[in-house]
Amino acid sequence: MRSGFLIIDKPAGFTSHDVVAIARKALLERRVGHAGTLDPFATGVLVLGVGSGTRLLQYITDGKKSYQATIRLGIATTTDDFTGEVLKESLSELSGITDDMITNELKKMIGDIQQLPSTYSAIRINGKRAYEIARAGEEVILKSRAISIFSIEILEIRRAKDGIYVDITVECSAGTYIRAIARDLGESLGVGGHLTMLRRMTVEPFTLSDSISLDQLKQGADPASLESVVRRLFPARELTMQEQTHVSHGRSIDLTTDELNTCAAFTSEGRFMALLSPLNGRLQPILVVNQENS
Repeated sequence: MRSGFLIIDKPAGFTSHDVVAIARKALLERRVGHAGTLDPFATGVLVLGVGSGTRLLQYITDGKKSYQATIRLGIATTTDDFTGEVLKESLSELSGITDDMITNELKKMIGDIQQLPSTYSAIRINGKRAYEIARAGEEVILKSRAISIFSIEILEIRRAKDGIYVDITVECSAGTYIRAIARDLGESLGVGGHLTMLRRMTVEPFTLSDSISLDQLKQGADPASLESVVRRLFPARELTMQEQTHVSHGRSIDLTTDELNTCAAFTSEGRFMALLSPLNGRLQPILVVNQENS
């Protein structure tokens, strides 16, 4: 099995680890990982790295993401989504919540902000996941973290007997919790809120149009090559034979004026070889891939 990447349209009811396990079995490859956890109830883009592709997943995880989501106002839950237990119900107070109030509170979240992650998140605290600690009935203490929300667009506001439903799209940085947006909107309006639907549309540079279904994965889909994906992530630099030798041994090479950020190094045959980053006026290998052993 060659190294590369698979973009899965994860269905509801599966954890991200479930999808990884299915891929390992279908591809007969132990080295499979994912970029960015999706909650079991959530659907959409899940990027899998296969073989040497697992070493590049951190660069994909750090990229911009976009989501479609539905927030239900009037009820707060322990998990900040519909799978949790009800903490507060304020349906009788929803008559005082106007569309403009909802719009204005969401606008306040756009930009570089501090966001408190959901108590039931995958963040590790002293080696344990926050959700594991919470499910054990222990107190979860999390710190707010710096994130960026580039846009929140309201698609529709729907009013029903069991709540106000707000359909939104969100573009955001890595580390953003959409469930926390639902929670914070409900808290700012004083009525509570939680997420009822979440679909990830983009893990930059990948979109749903790049994805395959879980059934296609089970049939043993062929991963996209390292080369094709890396060229979408980084500017490319073709190495001379001498530079290939230097890079393969972890030594730096000359820096050109165009290479001010991390770039991908390719052999003259077009094979991806390494990631190079500027350091002290030269390009230093920060990751070297030997695909012959991948």
